[in-house]
Amino acid sequence: MRLTLGAASVIGALLFLWPFFGFGPAGDAPALTVALATAVGFAAIELGTRRLDARGFALLVALSALAAGLRLVLVTGIGGFSPFFFLILCAGYAVGPSFGFLTGAVALVASAIVTGGVGPWLPYQIFAAGWVGLGAGLVGGRRLGFPTRRDIAVLAAYGVVAGFAFGAVMDLWDWTFFRGAPDLGWQPGLDLPETVVRFFRFYVLTSFGYDAFRAIGNAAMVIALGAPLLGALARLRARWRLELVPPTLTVPAASAD
Repeated sequence: MRLTLGAASVIGALLFLWPFFGFGPAGDAPALTVALATAVGFAAIELGTRRLDARGFALLVALSALAAGLRLVLVTGIGGFSPFFFLILCAGYAVGPSFGFLTGAVALVASAIVTGGVGPWLPYQIFAAGWVGLGAGLVGGRRLGFPTRRDIAVLAAYGVVAGFAFGAVMDLWDWTFFRGAPDLGWQPGLDLPETVVRFFRFYVLTSFGYDAFRAIGNAAMVIALGAPLLGALARLRARWRLELVPPTLTVPAASAD
């Protein structure tokens, strides 16, 4: 599953970064990347869930449903903050990168259907939310046992980074529509350094302050509620990874008289 989701993530990253490749105006890159991102994103979810056992799949469904419910309750939080990301962060950190990716991706799809947020931006959101969980799993290092203060501090710090990263990644979706803004919008044919500078300006001016609420909110929720949830996930993971080995029966050798 790691290899499958890793390959899908690489393809997804390339689809996100197409504005930096210097495409000319003749290409219909936005429509093409939306189509490819949709196919790759849903293929990653389908292949990943097939490799989960019954207990892992049940946990994935439960966490994704809870995360989608949190997003439904607070569709518009304070700035970019949403409790939606809290469960994704904890799932990835406690269970692992692949599970974290699937939790974020499936929760995003479920919440988009419920809230009517289905559109050409959805495949980008699938990858962005999935990468939040994937990164949490990589930071957690598939740790075992119950959470310590260090785990809470590490996950809270990652939550800050993920809050800004999610916003920056999603800005790649709509930045290309600002073609007329001088020194700010995307323009086909620009060299790589100028393209990067323009996107940086665009992000700082339009999204940095908004995303700061998400980053701080992620950290605050992890600090306040992360320990019990990580502990519960650690117990669940220990139970489904437990293997019972039946005892070996030894037949005594027949004695010779």
